[in-house]
Amino acid sequence: MNTGVREMVDAVFDVSSDRVPVNYPFALWSELLRLVPALVGDASVGVLPLRTTGSEAGMLLPKRAKLVVRLPTPLAAEVASLSGQELELDGLALRLTNGRLREIQPYPTIHAHLVVGAADEVAFIDDVAAALSDLGIAANLICGRHNSLADFATQIHGFSLVIHDLKPEDSLHLQYAGLGSHRQYGCGVFVPYKVITDLN
Repeated sequence: MNTGVREMVDAVFDVSSDRVPVNYPFALWSELLRLVPALVGDASVGVLPLRTTGSEAGMLLPKRAKLVVRLPTPLAAEVASLSGQELELDGLALRLTNGRLREIQPYPTIHAHLVVGAADEVAFIDDVAAALSDLGIAANLICGRHNSLADFATQIHGFSLVIHDLKPEDSLHLQYAGLGSHRQYGCGVFVPYKVITDLN
């Protein structure tokens, strides 16, 4: 197992709401910091993107939507206090219930919706390959579509990414550590990806 990375756990909450704003990750993170001040300044914490579908009214949430916060194990008790709380996302309410912890599993193929990096796909892959090499991780990469995230003050760009043929210890290392910046907005946070398909 690679060293130097804290063990992480996923805190999972049921979500009671039918939609969230298009740029919800920014408001969501602000609310999480308000309710759990212990998260302030911890760049290792990640918030997995909500499963949504787009509409003119915002991003629609399925009935069984979940909020997943990836965090260092010592912070688990602090984040557990979110269960039963109501978050305010630019005028839309998001209530969290049924909080529980989920252990991260070492899947050989993992995926991130958006890894922050170069706008050029070739340069992006080169940078990711170099980062993995620095970590001593050997794996294969599939670069997906270009993605972006923005609010009035922040512009974030990168690509979706599948990393496959990972050894178990390397899979855990990448899921614990993430890749790139802005994990609090869902960037560079990896989850299991069971079938490799056309990412476009």
